[in-house]
Amino acid sequence: MKNLISKYFKTQTNIAPLAVFRCFFGLMLFASIIRFWANGWIHKLYIQPKFFFSYDGFSWIKPLGNYTYLLFAICGISALFISLGYKYRIAISIFFLSFTYIELMDKTTYLNHYYFISVLSFLLIFLPANASFSLDAYFNKKKFVQVPKWTIDSIKLLLGIVYFYAGLAKINSDWLLRAMPLKIWLPSKYDLPFIGNSFMQETWFHFAMCWGGMLYDLSIPFLLIYKRTRFFAFFLVVFFHVFTRVLFPIGMFPFIMIISAFIFFDADFHQNIIRIITKFLPKKKEIKSITNFTFSKNRKRIIVSILGLFLLIQLIFPWRYILYPGELFWTEEGYRFSWRVMLMEKAGATNFKIVDKETKNYFYVDNKDFLTSFQEKQMSHQPDFILEYAHFLGNHFTQQGHKNVQVFAESYVALNGRLSTVFINPKIDLYKQKESFKHKDWIVPFSSEIEINGI
Repeated sequence: MKNLISKYFKTQTNIAPLAVFRCFFGLMLFASIIRFWANGWIHKLYIQPKFFFSYDGFSWIKPLGNYTYLLFAICGISALFISLGYKYRIAISIFFLSFTYIELMDKTTYLNHYYFISVLSFLLIFLPANASFSLDAYFNKKKFVQVPKWTIDSIKLLLGIVYFYAGLAKINSDWLLRAMPLKIWLPSKYDLPFIGNSFMQETWFHFAMCWGGMLYDLSIPFLLIYKRTRFFAFFLVVFFHVFTRVLFPIGMFPFIMIISAFIFFDADFHQNIIRIITKFLPKKKEIKSITNFTFSKNRKRIIVSILGLFLLIQLIFPWRYILYPGELFWTEEGYRFSWRVMLMEKAGATNFKIVDKETKNYFYVDNKDFLTSFQEKQMSHQPDFILEYAHFLGNHFTQQGHKNVQVFAESYVALNGRLSTVFINPKIDLYKQKESFKHKDWIVPFSSEIEINGI
C-alpha cells in the first residue's frame, strides 16, 4: 500500500486540464464580480444596512463603507489575473482573501456556492495552474508539459464531495416522499413558456425533479470519472445546471459548475481548447518546454499535508450536525457549509420585546429601524441570527439609557409547507444567552419529523 501511494504521488499527467480550468474559472469569477457590481448589490448589501450579522469568530470583519467598492475591484482584478495566469500565486492568494472577506462581511448573504468558490480558490493556491498556457509562462519563457497527477485529482475530489454530499442531503422524507420544497416553488413558475402551465403544476413532475436531483448529485462524479459515460454525464451537467438557472435565481453558479466539469475530461480535449484559443492570440515568442513540473521534497511534503488536512475537513465537517439533538432543518445547527442546496422553504415572523426586568414595562421593536427587508427575512427563521440580533438590541437600548434590559422573541416559523408554529421559547431572555457551539435549548422542539437525513 505504501508503495502504491508513493507511486501515485510521483505520477505525472498532462497539464492542459489544470491550465484550462484555471483560465475559465478565473474568467467566471471576474464575470461574477462585474455582475454583482453592475446590479448595485454592493451598495444594497454592504453599504446600505445599519447592522451586519457576523460569523462566529469573525465579528471583526465588517464592510468598509465606500471602500467596499475598492475591495470588490481588487477581487475582480485578481480574478482576471488568475484567468490570464499573470502573477498567479499572488493573484489567487489575493482573490481567496478578498472574496472570503466579502463572504464573511455579512452572514445574511451566505450561499453554498460562495463557500464553494472560497474553498476551491484556497485549493488552487497550492497548485501549479500557471505552469503552462499563462502569461507567467510567457514572460518566464518556459512552460511545463506535465504536472503531478494529484494536483488535478484534488480538484476532482473536491467537486465530487460537493456533488455527492448534496445528493446525500437529499435523502430525507421531505425531499423524496413529500417533494418539498419543490412542490411549493415549481407551481409559481407558471409564466415559463411551454412548461409553466403544464409540467410545473403536476405533482408527478415535482417528485420526478426531487428523485432525479438526488440521483444526479449522487452519480454525476462517478459518471464524469468513467470515460465511457463522460460525455453523457457532461450533457447531464449542462442540462441540469441550465434548467435550474432558468427556474431559480442562482446567479453564475450553474455556469461555474459547468466549466468546472471540464476538469474530468482527458488532456486531448483541453489541448484542443488551447489550440483554438491560441489561434486568436498574437504569435508568441519562443518558450522552452520542460517535461515535468516537480515540487521540492520539503515543499511537496508541506503542500500534500495541508491539502490532505483540508480535504479531510471537507469530508468530515458536513457531519457535525449529528452532535446536536433535534431536527436539523428546524434548528439549523450544523446546516451551513455542508452542501445542503435548496432543501427547505422556511419562512418566519420574529418580533422582539424589550422588557425592564424591575418594572416589567415593555415595548416592541420595529425591525425596520435596524434591518433591511432582506436581513429581516433571513433573521426571522435562523436561531443564530435571532440571538445575535437580540444581543444587538439589548446593547443598543442599554446604551440609550434603558435599565435592566431583557430581550424576548415572539417567533413563529413554517417549514416546508407545514403550519407556522412557535420557534423560540418566548419566556427565555435572549440577552442572557451566549452564542456557542452548544445546542440552543431555547429553540422550541420541532413538532413534526423529517426522516432519513443523508448527512
